[in-house]
Amino acid sequence: MFNPGWVDLQVNGHNGVDYSEAGLTADKFLKSAEELLNTGTEVFLPTIITGSLEKNALHASIIMDTVEKHGLTKNIPGIHFEGPFISPTPGAVGAHDPAYVCAPTIENIDRLLDAACGKIKIITLGADAENAPEAVAYLRKNHVAVSVGHHMATYEQVRAAADAGAQLLTHLGNGCPNLIGRHHNPVFSGLAEERLTAMIITDGHHLPGELVKIIIRAKGVDKTIVTSDASSLTGFPPGEYSTLGNRAVLYPDGKLYNPDKQCLVGSASTVSQCMEFLASLDFLTRDELIRVGRTNALELLRTTGE
Repeated sequence: MFNPGWVDLQVNGHNGVDYSEAGLTADKFLKSAEELLNTGTEVFLPTIITGSLEKNALHASIIMDTVEKHGLTKNIPGIHFEGPFISPTPGAVGAHDPAYVCAPTIENIDRLLDAACGKIKIITLGADAENAPEAVAYLRKNHVAVSVGHHMATYEQVRAAADAGAQLLTHLGNGCPNLIGRHHNPVFSGLAEERLTAMIITDGHHLPGELVKIIIRAKGVDKTIVTSDASSLTGFPPGEYSTLGNRAVLYPDGKLYNPDKQCLVGSASTVSQCMEFLASLDFLTRDELIRVGRTNALELLRTTGE
């Protein structure tokens, strides 16, 4: 498949290195980043999931110090914090540890902002979190893009987040319970809020092909961004592993699943592989593929400096 240099706004790890796991070092991060950049990913955001504020702050500092030291800022412009300001509800919390979910207070946000030296590009928070609109407004004031997800938010709560300046939906169609309300649910709420761009994981496991088509048709090509949600097991053979604090089974078809929680544990695919699956659905033009796999993400990253 052609590759214009894909952009991935959500990468949890690569080839044995987990950006959220205790023990992360500069050398481990650098090795994984260099390997990932050789897979067709041109720009990516290392993504740190829900954990203690102390550990998350430390990892952000390690990552951004390494990026600066090795001249990788063009390829790795900043951090995506996926949590800890999400819903602790089973299903909505997904593979995240609910013990570390906390409220997006100004104090908690500032700790992460300071640790990342102003290089937080995206924070995912639940639109149903305590004082979510105020947190969104504060983050936008500090030039951070806000994505809502891992929540049980109502349409009114999603709209309130958009009113406050939220721009994105984190992996729409995922990060919610397997069983949700027929008409009132966070998937439809996100689809209906036209101001929010949907990030979607097109690895062939997180969303069935027909739902990928529905989301892109509803949102439009200009309001869709493909992400991989890649875990540290990207590039590994099938087997049983531990990742993101979860028991995870990697199946021969590439599905990465926690049978205990009955949820996916990130993906085992790069964004290049996600784009191959999307292209195989054969409903987007080459230019449209470039827009959802590159251009929209780059345009979003530019807004974080405003």
